[in-house]
Amino acid sequence: MRIIGLDPGLRSTGWGVVDVKDSRLTHVANGRCASRGDDLSMRLASLFRQLDSVLSCHRPDGAAVESVFVNKDPASTLKLGQARSLCLLVPALRGIVVHEYAPNTVKKSVVGVGHADKVQVDLMVRMLLPGVELENPDAADALAVAICHAHTSRGSARLGIVSEEQAGFSG
Repeated sequence: MRIIGLDPGLRSTGWGVVDVKDSRLTHVANGRCASRGDDLSMRLASLFRQLDSVLSCHRPDGAAVESVFVNKDPASTLKLGQARSLCLLVPALRGIVVHEYAPNTVKKSVVGVGHADKVQVDLMVRMLLPGVELENPDAADALAVAICHAHTSRGSARLGIVSEEQAGFSG
């Protein structure tokens, strides 16, 4: 199974791809999509095209996105939400179900503590994916999201948990 993790941001959206086989994680690629232009619509269009290109290149089976947290500045939260919507939309347009994880869940899954800092997350990503060369901090965060999803989906599979969609229920 190939998983892409996405760390949304309007100026820079990190992405990281891992392969999962049994309990083994293998790094495939990582990077960031940097928005271009001054106009919000042009920046969003730039991110859309770049994310679409990443998914075309790496063809993930699953996707995971870090959920938004509320900033003190509502305008910043709204802008982050717009970038995050692209991280949900681009994989969905390819038929890929996107899972969402709270920042503390990602940190706890990767580091073991829900309030870990970026340095700790970076270090653990490097330990879990030996030899990985991280493009930037956004890519490290995105790989952490992918690792979190790999751990979570493996745990669900071991417990026999299936989603409503997998069980054939529709809403």
